[in-house]
Amino acid sequence: MFKSLINQSFNNAKKENRPALLTYTVAGDNTKKQSLEILKSISKYADICELGFPHNTPIADGGQIQTSAYRAIKNGLKINDVFSIVKKFKNLKKNKPIILMGYYNMIYQFNENKFIKKCKKSKVDGLIVVDLPYPENKTFAFKCKQNNINFVQLVSPTTSKKRLKYIIRDSHDMIYYISMLSTTGGKLKVSSKKILREYTKIKNQNRSKNVVIGFGITEKNIKSLRKADGLVVGSEICKEITNSLKKRQNTVTNVTNVVKRLKNKII
Repeated sequence: MFKSLINQSFNNAKKENRPALLTYTVAGDNTKKQSLEILKSISKYADICELGFPHNTPIADGGQIQTSAYRAIKNGLKINDVFSIVKKFKNLKKNKPIILMGYYNMIYQFNENKFIKKCKKSKVDGLIVVDLPYPENKTFAFKCKQNNINFVQLVSPTTSKKRLKYIIRDSHDMIYYISMLSTTGGKLKVSSKKILREYTKIKNQNRSKNVVIGFGITEKNIKSLRKADGLVVGSEICKEITNSLKKRQNTVTNVTNVVKRLKNKII
């Protein structure tokens, strides 16, 4: 029987009475080698690692993540390089779930079936496809499920009640709640209280589903959102990579320290 590492991570965090910490980095930032080193190092503290495909027009990503993506693209990163980073990571950390995040256009150009096959071969645990909403994603999500890959559905403050019901029903092991309508890394314009209120509405529809909150989460506000099943931090990490490169400091050490501090806030 298929054992979902994603589900397992949430269960482990619940046993410790805390949310799961999900980190997001861009594959190949700043180089393929360094990207892998960062993943290996932060996975000591992250429960689930999200790895983004660098995209030259990332519609949902704010400045910090875009900067990371441009660095990776400039260094010539290709789709197959992303899979090779994942494969190397999973050979070392086979029990650490990894979720790939990207845009459908890229998957379509690569070929959908070939892409899913590659994910399976590299031991990818989950997929987030930012611009493939429900119900358009039903066929693709089904293909993922057949290959033991979690397709992560996205919901936002504007998702209608009816649509939300179907998304939750058809979701796999994790639902991603976009806490505010802006690009990633924007300042959290909504209070943590309000975000948790919306989060609870989603959670109450099906208590067995894991719901994570993403967008605008920083060291300053992570503690106030610890009631969630999981919290995603991306821009804060990408910002640290940029700062470390500018100051010519050790990126791996500095980024790991940020993730360690984030984890300590929610323990």
